[in-house]
Amino acid sequence: MNYTSYTKEDIRRIAKEQNVRFIRLQFTDLLGTIKNVEIPFSQLEKALDNKMMFDGSSIEGYVRIEESDMYLYPDLDTWVVFPWVTQDRVARLICDIYMPDGTPFAGDPRGILKRALKEAAELGYTAMNVGPEPEFFLFKTDERGEPTTELNDQGGYFDLAPMDMGENCRREIVLTLEEMGFEIEASHHEVAPGQHEIDFKYADAIKAADQIQTFKLVVKTIAREHGLHASFMPKPLFGVNGSGMHCHQSLFNGNTNVFYDEKDKLGLSAVARHYMAGILLHARAMAAITNPTINSYKRLVPGYEAPCYVAWSASNRSPMIRIPASRGLSTRVEVRNPDPAANPYLALAVMLKAGLDGIKNKLPLPAPTDRNIYIMTEEERQDEGIPSLPLDLKEALDEMLRSDIICDALGDHALAHFYELKEIEWDMYRTQVHQWERDQYLTLY
Repeated sequence: MNYTSYTKEDIRRIAKEQNVRFIRLQFTDLLGTIKNVEIPFSQLEKALDNKMMFDGSSIEGYVRIEESDMYLYPDLDTWVVFPWVTQDRVARLICDIYMPDGTPFAGDPRGILKRALKEAAELGYTAMNVGPEPEFFLFKTDERGEPTTELNDQGGYFDLAPMDMGENCRREIVLTLEEMGFEIEASHHEVAPGQHEIDFKYADAIKAADQIQTFKLVVKTIAREHGLHASFMPKPLFGVNGSGMHCHQSLFNGNTNVFYDEKDKLGLSAVARHYMAGILLHARAMAAITNPTINSYKRLVPGYEAPCYVAWSASNRSPMIRIPASRGLSTRVEVRNPDPAANPYLALAVMLKAGLDGIKNKLPLPAPTDRNIYIMTEEERQDEGIPSLPLDLKEALDEMLRSDIICDALGDHALAHFYELKEIEWDMYRTQVHQWERDQYLTLY
């Protein structure tokens, strides 16, 4: 999404020319859910002057009732008119959240990513470029429009019609995204039946996180128009691959990719190696953010191409970090464990902070793992110093609390609220009796 630079005057003019009747002021809660305050065109001026208020106590992980007044500051460059609404047109602006005294709200995920980027800028890195790859499943809906777990096709990796019945839906998603300013690089069927991936051009971190949120909204909206339900759940079905959100990332200083060094045999600079070492060191502590649901850990198991081991390679897809072949300006590291349930602002913030910790402390990068980790024994992995990612959300939350770097990335407010919400989620899961248990034990005992 190549954001155009918009002025207030541009927005007023486009809104009138395109008969925009409503504007959605969008933001993201702590769990990554898109929220919006919809206003009529008559209130646009107030919104553009940062005077639109909302009740923060009604948003997950924000504030208590007694401190609930908050302000929406629209980012003018995120202005877009939704192409799928043709009458009484609707536009949107993505907003930052501010307190009544004019200070940024400490628990705003977009603001948390901005804080991490500010630290990078102070170290001389003017941009973090991110190319995300969110995967999703398309399921059929029932006669009431409710989602089922019945897949809409039996296609496999890179299949075409007639096996890939989601092709028309995916094509319309691509066209809609392009109309909204995305530069689509590829779209294809993924490994599992009903699973799809659409890759868009990299952008700086804030735009990339905004794009992921916009992407999810478009995919779900267009799928619904095709009578389908799009799900970004990490592992909706047992026995097939789950959905990941690989994040390609690099740091720039002006127009220079600081991850590239033509003299290095792999083309990787010392900065890139320290950055990767930081991500590997903090991988277990980041997992609660990059893989934030109970279900996320059903994806991170051997045998389904998802990385569950903390290692890196330039020639192997089983480790958590892979180095794609491109060099020069395209030199980047691909972190493969995040999933699309992650709040993209928080996920990018913790990965950046982990990488910066590696750079600041000149952490040494372990040797690459160029053999298939999935077929190594546990003893072999231990001998090579390859830890596993957490096995479940509880383990991930415990690891998160032990890491000063990850706690600092989130800040006290977001950390406390995120942990509280996830602790409740874990407890609900832990105390629930699941169908698998009844199937296994009801007649046996």
